[in-house]
Amino acid sequence: MSSEVGEVLAQALPYIQRFHGEYVVIKYGGHAMLDEQARLWTVRDTVLLRYVGMKPVVVHGGGPEITRAMKKFGKEPKFVAGLRYTDEETLDIAKMVLVGKINTELVSLFNVSGAKAAGLSGKDGRLIMARRKGVKVVESGEEREVD
Repeated sequence: MSSEVGEVLAQALPYIQRFHGEYVVIKYGGHAMLDEQARLWTVRDTVLLRYVGMKPVVVHGGGPEITRAMKKFGKEPKFVAGLRYTDEETLDIAKMVLVGKINTELVSLFNVSGAKAAGLSGKDGRLIMARRKGVKVVESGEEREVD
């Protein structure tokens, strides 16, 4: 083992000890997913967290993929106060991309990398409850409870 690897492990040890057995939530944003090499590193590092005793939970985005799919369907994305304006048609496209494409791809990557991954949608079993934000943007909101 190189001295660099030993140094990294020595620096990581207090965090491994502190978070051993704990759930660790990782927000994996849509823009971060655009770089294939970064995607593979994210999967590898997340699997490593599991092997050192943490319980990683990945919450992914997908904004760029949603935008790409909307344009493919001939729909121009609109943003209000930095939030995607989400009408019923946009919501259907977003669900198709997030649940049908991105979630499935990520679960496959994790499973191939040695993890036992399962994909969930926020609607599964009322997993995430949300409320509308102050800005009137249809179907956009913030979480208020995660079960």
